[in-house]
Amino acid sequence: MTASPVLSHPSTAVSATFRRRTLAGVIGGLAGGLVFGMLMAMMGMLTVIASMVGSTSPWVGLAVHLMISVLIGLGLTVLFGNRLLTGYGRGALVGMSYGAIWWLLGPLVMMPLMLGMPVFSVDMSSVFSLMGHLIYGAILGLTAVRVLKSRA
Repeated sequence: MTASPVLSHPSTAVSATFRRRTLAGVIGGLAGGLVFGMLMAMMGMLTVIASMVGSTSPWVGLAVHLMISVLIGLGLTVLFGNRLLTGYGRGALVGMSYGAIWWLLGPLVMMPLMLGMPVFSVDMSSVFSLMGHLIYGAILGLTAVRVLKSRA
């Protein structure tokens, strides 16, 4: 009997298939994106996200946010899932670090450039955004590890 490429015991090394890493990115990205999206809705930020595609609808903003969340989740799990997401503690730390990187790239660089605003502008709103990105990353990492450890 050959061993499954998916982790079935905590002491076994993770070697998840591409399909499993993709599933982990989609589910983890959605889980983290939904929680972060709720925080953004409470702060009234979904219309800012919607403005990136020429809309003022918070629903459009949520849809855009969730699509971005899944793409970012896929980036972590497909590229690095087998090496970095090997346990829950490490998954949370890697996810939070990944979230912090995307905080720098997204709200501090890409979004301001798209909206004609100054880059690297840090205010109270961006501090709340950092907290949201850290929470997103932790949920992404933890959820991805759970998916990667589950049986196929």
